[in-house]
Amino acid sequence: MDVRLLLFVVLLFCAVALGVWGVYTGWNNARGPEAERVARRLRNAIGDSGAELAVSITKQRVLSRDPGVQRLLERIPGIARLDRLQLQTGRTMSTAQLCALMGGLFLLGFIAGVSLQLPWFGRLIMGVLFAWLPILEAQRAKRLRITRIESLLPEALDMMGRAMRAGHAFPTALKMAGEEIPDPVGMEFRAVFDEVNFGVSMPDALMNLAVRVPSTDLRYFVIAVLIQRETGGNLTYLLASISAIIRDRLKLLGQVKVMSAEGRMSAWVLGIMPFAVGGLVSVINPGSLEILITDPGGRKMLAVAGTLMVVGMIAIRRITTIRV
Repeated sequence: MDVRLLLFVVLLFCAVALGVWGVYTGWNNARGPEAERVARRLRNAIGDSGAELAVSITKQRVLSRDPGVQRLLERIPGIARLDRLQLQTGRTMSTAQLCALMGGLFLLGFIAGVSLQLPWFGRLIMGVLFAWLPILEAQRAKRLRITRIESLLPEALDMMGRAMRAGHAFPTALKMAGEEIPDPVGMEFRAVFDEVNFGVSMPDALMNLAVRVPSTDLRYFVIAVLIQRETGGNLTYLLASISAIIRDRLKLLGQVKVMSAEGRMSAWVLGIMPFAVGGLVSVINPGSLEILITDPGGRKMLAVAGTLMVVGMIAIRRITTIRV
């Protein structure tokens, strides 16, 4: 029996097994008997209102529900940053499930490299690229969530300022903003209010908010509130000032995006054009580009061209990305 075929079968079996294990652990953590028992006891203790949020606050954040997997993950360097990334995306997937997904994708990438008859180094690179996809997607989800929060934050601060001018205390204003403002801002403010109700001090609850949402605008709000609690002052005026600053920054950011749209479009066109031209040539004259794959010189040319394309895309991205 061919060794490569045997290796392919073994890796495929491992990938499927990891995928099944990841799906099962995800379902068990969310809908399993233990999770249902804890949720039921909390509902009986505090009532049905806000039960789901209470479960998310009171439970201890762990990497995995399995103690052995927990100890194994704690020994991996950089696992804390991965867990924080998962926290900042606002998703319920555990770090163990993410690692299982990355392991399965690594095996799939390795199998793809074997099927393409790449050398061992190329197979490992293919596996690493596949395994990196969940992290890239999580970073994208984090950026989208932060953008959504920053767009809703001025409205939330204005509502809190109006509530405090009407005579409400700061925690009550937090609760009102959490109930009226859409998620994810409302969800985060409700979490802060519930943490305070569960006995967490207000500074710690606000610092936890800053960790969950690594936004510069929201950190301005947290720092302003913490300083006001230490030194005193007109908090409603501070909230109005921060809201105005955030709105001006978002307006300026929109203008910058409009002016840099041409550069971003150029990057997309230059990146897609080689593949479009190659596909068109292959359709018009089949087999004309096979020499780039079969000949060693052609493969070197493709490698150099791909490297230059990546460098060019990164350069254009850095030029068109302007921090406001």
